[in-house]
Amino acid sequence: MLFPKCVIKYESEATKFIAELKQKNPQLEEQQRDGRALLWDKAPIDLDKTARDQQSRVQQQPYVYQNH
Repeated sequence: MLFPKCVIKYESEATKFIAELKQKNPQLEEQQRDGRALLWDKAPIDLDKTARDQQSRVQQQPYVYQNH
């Protein structure tokens, strides 16, 4: 499908805003990566340790306020 030249050159206001923001603050992408690493990137889960932890748990009574 061919688009007219006016459609190809179109930039939305959001795209212009983000480009301007990145131009004003060149460290923005690096700061975003650091923030993501801080909140989302976690160490891999050790499946053996997780299995040992689950096996070593003490079973809780179905109704904890009853002393039978």
